[in-house]
Amino acid sequence: MPSELPVLVIATRNAHKTQEIREMIEDRYQVLDVNDFPNLPAVEETGTTFLENATLKALAISRDVTGLVLSDDSGLEVDSLGGAPGVWSSSYGGEEGNHPKNNARLLTEMAGKADRNARFRCTMVLARDGEVLADFSGTVEGRILDQPYGAGGFGYDPLFAPEGHDRSFAELGAEVKNALSHRGRALTKVVAWLENGA
Repeated sequence: MPSELPVLVIATRNAHKTQEIREMIEDRYQVLDVNDFPNLPAVEETGTTFLENATLKALAISRDVTGLVLSDDSGLEVDSLGGAPGVWSSSYGGEEGNHPKNNARLLTEMAGKADRNARFRCTMVLARDGEVLADFSGTVEGRILDQPYGAGGFGYDPLFAPEGHDRSFAELGAEVKNALSHRGRALTKVVAWLENGA
């Protein structure tokens, strides 16, 4: 990757999330993440909204690295579950980042429910030197399937079929997912903001 590209540090240790973002903007930025800075402290996500958590991460990391920091907080909102798992999407099954447990609990909670409407929501925050520059959001509507389908993606992707599709995100592949996804939609707004000279 050419070294003259500006650096964008993603405030995450989630390699899947970093890779999705890298695939979407690799020709514009050199994308790093928290794993490239082993001495950075962990950021406790104590917010009750995606925006609060994304802001906490962006501010904390931007105080310790040089340049632009982009944080992302995202999750799944299921209408018949009152918006759950929401900000607790990554720990819904009782263990942080355990995707099989999260998916198993979601399927249990959805048993017998006719309304399977859901959406992925993503909020991104850009920061530099401990100051928020801007925030952005994106959503993708869809529905919860009756069982997991596909081996691609991560998280709830095998259980979520985006609007207009009969297959799950895990079956559709990275290119289709990135074009449709909540993260892709938020990131498009981030890139547009940056390219406008911000």
